[in-house]
Amino acid sequence: MVEIELDGKKVEVPAGSMVMHAAEKAGTYIPHFCYHKKLSIAANCRMCLVDVEKAPKPMPACATPVTMGMIVRTKSEKAIKAQQSVMEFLLINHPLDCPICDQGGECQLQDLAVGYGGSGSRYDEEKRVVFHKEAGPLLSMEEMSRCIHCTRCVRFGQEVAGVMELGMSHRGEHAEIEAFVGNTVDSELSGNMIDLCPVGAITSKPYRYQARPWELSRRKSVSPHDSTGANLIVQVKNQKVMRVLPLENEAVNECWIADRDRFSYESLSSEQRLSSPMIKQGGEWKAVDWQTALEYVANGLKQVKTDHGASAIGVLASPHSTVEELALAGALVRGLGSENIDSRLRHADFGNAAPAGAARWLGMPIAALSTLQRVLVVGSNLRKDHPLFAQRIRQAARKGAQLNVLAAESFDWAMTVKNTVLADSAHWVSALAGIAAAVAAETGAPAPVNADVTDAARAVAKSLLGGEQKAVLLGNAAAHHAKASSLLALANWIGQQTGATVGYLTEAANTVGAQLVRAVPGQGGLNAGQMLGGGLKAAILLNNEPAFDSAAGAQGLASAGMVVTLSPFQCNLDISDVLLPVAPFTETSGSFVNAEGRLQSFHAVVRPLGETRPAWKVLRVLGNLMGLAGFDADSSQAVLAQALPGVASGASVDASRLGNAGAVAPDLEPARAKPVVASIYQLDGLVRRASSLQLTSDARQAQAAEQGALA
Repeated sequence: MVEIELDGKKVEVPAGSMVMHAAEKAGTYIPHFCYHKKLSIAANCRMCLVDVEKAPKPMPACATPVTMGMIVRTKSEKAIKAQQSVMEFLLINHPLDCPICDQGGECQLQDLAVGYGGSGSRYDEEKRVVFHKEAGPLLSMEEMSRCIHCTRCVRFGQEVAGVMELGMSHRGEHAEIEAFVGNTVDSELSGNMIDLCPVGAITSKPYRYQARPWELSRRKSVSPHDSTGANLIVQVKNQKVMRVLPLENEAVNECWIADRDRFSYESLSSEQRLSSPMIKQGGEWKAVDWQTALEYVANGLKQVKTDHGASAIGVLASPHSTVEELALAGALVRGLGSENIDSRLRHADFGNAAPAGAARWLGMPIAALSTLQRVLVVGSNLRKDHPLFAQRIRQAARKGAQLNVLAAESFDWAMTVKNTVLADSAHWVSALAGIAAAVAAETGAPAPVNADVTDAARAVAKSLLGGEQKAVLLGNAAAHHAKASSLLALANWIGQQTGATVGYLTEAANTVGAQLVRAVPGQGGLNAGQMLGGGLKAAILLNNEPAFDSAAGAQGLASAGMVVTLSPFQCNLDISDVLLPVAPFTETSGSFVNAEGRLQSFHAVVRPLGETRPAWKVLRVLGNLMGLAGFDADSSQAVLAQALPGVASGASVDASRLGNAGAVAPDLEPARAKPVVASIYQLDGLVRRASSLQLTSDARQAQAAEQGALA
């Protein structure tokens, strides 16, 4: 540790720290623009100049290493004068457009200009003008004359997103930040550049000119998309969600969110929003009141039970539904005498399940991904499936971690990949068995199964046997694989031999929570494949569209006598008999359990639209109408307390309920069907209806691939 004196106070920081780090530890604010705790040091803006004793001139706090006995003054006349001079230079060419700037009211330059800027400028020359840039459907770079060249956006692209999409061209007063050769900014994390920009040069295109910061209410929430469980700040005006920002949580999402977390709010105002219950009569949809709709559903379910037995009734629930919704859906169908409930809509191997009440999970804390030294990722386009997990592993790779991949095709990982084993998904078990055999050859242990060992498999094995912190991570395609049990068994064997943790990246916001509250079939119950294959006479679809969200599609539901859809959107119109409008995550309270087993609860941030109601309330009333026991909870918190007793929000579920054990004999026969995996902006109903996300290059590529497959 190195001790320095900062404004008369003694501060100890690790050797190699900068003066800025010492100031942060001491709680002393030093004005800055280019410095950011998650990015490399650039020392571009010089706003953080401080007075270092014996230094001939003021020094940048962000780029001046501490030395033993150093004396630093941040508020001396010398320091203040230097900071005021820098501010004067920054404002020479800055446009006077604060009244119309989207950043106005939360602008770092505006704030610091109050303290360090003059009342007037000594320069009367014409200000420079920078031509606007086209950055794509998410980012607006219309006012690049505001840019002060802090390069935060450039460094973010290189270091966090892994893609240098922006750079600085030219020099001096001709310098500009731009995307080169006519490209747009297409990273799945690009929206974070909006937060990083201190001056309003990069702003949100969907939010542009929609509201002013002081008009917005700020409410906490949790992302309903992938299994990170990113913490959000949802900003609201007049009961309408205007934008979504990250809420910093170092253990989960740090200070970043993915673009689908940030921009999916557009779907909340979609023309497809369902605002009142509807019943299909004579092939026509008619709006009805809640009492009529719920009695129609209750009577229909009772009739099906009488005519065909309880086993003809089933629930297909989205793993993006809350813990409370899934718990009550399970209680409803089990109260009727059926075990037909499943949230594993895209799975093919339903034998690969955790014990009842337990769950497959990541196998480690999310934060530990950043410290891994060896990684084997099986069956995942990690960068698109889990953008925030990918950026953590990218940080590990920047520190020297070796990333190994087993996949069906080569993806742009935006990080260095040490070894790649390419194999058609039908042969993944054989390919992973080859890696296991290579590990066995290196360690002298008997191989779990005889398999061919390729040079690529041998390289992966040698990599996994090195390092200390290591993991074998099974992606969405591995979880949905027809031989998922065999893949897990081989992954566990490799993990035991190499000392690696084995985990599932897990697909949805509540994949782990769905398993914990038994949103999976019990003894004798039908799984999602069987239900979607035509095994039901009455089906309840909770927050899902089988045509998009399942491996089997919706054709098998055509034979059902009654299909009830609970959704925020008008969907499943061709197969449904009843549509019940239920609230999306912004209009209901609830909880998700993320990939690491962390329970995170949230409250509604706006009132439900029209006649929309929270799904847990709809299910509770249905249970009451049918006279079922256990449907007397008067709040989502009461439902949660029954479903996961003793687990507080922000805490992890008991480790005894989380496990990835599985030891079937690996089956090397080729799988007959390819795993079904949703593309990045088709994952759930919210992102599918977010208009700006559907204009991105990722969405367009997915649409082109789908059209090519149909052709």
